[in-house]
Amino acid sequence: MGGMVAWEYALLVRRYQGQGRNFHVSFVWYGPDGSRKDITAYGDTAVAHLNRYGREGWELVTAAEDVNNVQGSTEVHRYHLKRPLN
Repeated sequence: MGGMVAWEYALLVRRYQGQGRNFHVSFVWYGPDGSRKDITAYGDTAVAHLNRYGREGWELVTAAEDVNNVQGSTEVHRYHLKRPLN
């Protein structure tokens, strides 16, 4: 394959659900192997999680946001990451 780089991809999802002062923020990591892991306990901001995975060689590719304000708020942020396969 010459100079081609093979990549693996993962997804970090931040979900905010709440109404007024009652809210819950969670983070889920979808690994390249298809695994799903609740990583909420490792940090309370997306930046903390992105920095953590950045130290493991992951690079942010895109970010997307969905907001639904029907009966309270639901925000979903998706962070798509990649890193070279070893």
